[in-house]
Amino acid sequence: MASAISETLEATTERASAEAAIRAENDALAYEHVRLKKLGLITDLIQTSDVHTDKLTRDRSANVDPELAELKKSIQAVGLSNPIRVEQTENGYELIQGYRRLTAFRALAEETGDPRYTRIPAALVPRGEPLVDLYRKMVDENLVRKDLSFGEMAQLALSYAQDSEGDVGDAVSTLYASALKQKKTYIRQFARVIGDLDGALRFPEAIPRALGLDLYRYFEAGADHAAILKNVLAAQPDRDADAELAVLRAALTSKKPATKAAVRSSSKTSLRLGLPEGEMRVTASDGKVEMRLPRDFSAVSKARLQRGIEAFLAALDQTD
Repeated sequence: MASAISETLEATTERASAEAAIRAENDALAYEHVRLKKLGLITDLIQTSDVHTDKLTRDRSANVDPELAELKKSIQAVGLSNPIRVEQTENGYELIQGYRRLTAFRALAEETGDPRYTRIPAALVPRGEPLVDLYRKMVDENLVRKDLSFGEMAQLALSYAQDSEGDVGDAVSTLYASALKQKKTYIRQFARVIGDLDGALRFPEAIPRALGLDLYRYFEAGADHAAILKNVLAAQPDRDADAELAVLRAALTSKKPATKAAVRSSSKTSLRLGLPEGEMRVTASDGKVEMRLPRDFSAVSKARLQRGIEAFLAALDQTD
């Protein structure tokens, strides 16, 4: 009897020790999980509808992104290799990095109806990080993208300066601390142009570097130049990016803003047609129509080509 009692006590003690060890291990794993999650080293699948983009002004233009289609194809083929980064809030998550990736997932969900794209891989950043740190994370990630324009970088600096109630020059120094000195100078000059036009620009991302710097010098040369140009831009509410660039260039060429006629003459109409031979791209402007199609038009006889062009022009002149 004594032997049985001893064995039972020994078994109970061993079981209690094992259970205590398991609890200690579970506690350690839970602590480590929380620690890694706070560092953004653990990824969860979260609902795209729970992700908000209100806290930070994005440094990507809201206009059509020509590379979004390529990103969507990559996600469909191999998935998302780089998760977005979010900060958890009381009503979901606030996006810190990955605006294009989030946009691509939402577009895929709408286009395909596939529920896989309603959830996106996301890593958490620690809650309560200073605003400047969150902006720097977004900026540092996108600076490696060669197509990030000076207009977009300048717009972000203006937004950060407003959010932090600081100076635009200081905002550029803070956000783009890792950029070369000359690049930071360009961003400040673009910020001056965008700021002086005070919301009149619709396509700041389309402004080439040389044009932006010329506009900066143009504004420096005349106190009223920015105000005059702003009024001309405001009078063209339906302009596209090409028309807007035409207004800006005309201001430099003639030392006065372009007329409506000049804007119309530089505007373009673009469309794409799905044909049996492939996709046809058509661009029409004042005095010029360009059609691109994977077909050898030199193999068409001169007579047939002439008849086709005459029929094309006749069809354009017909009234609906």
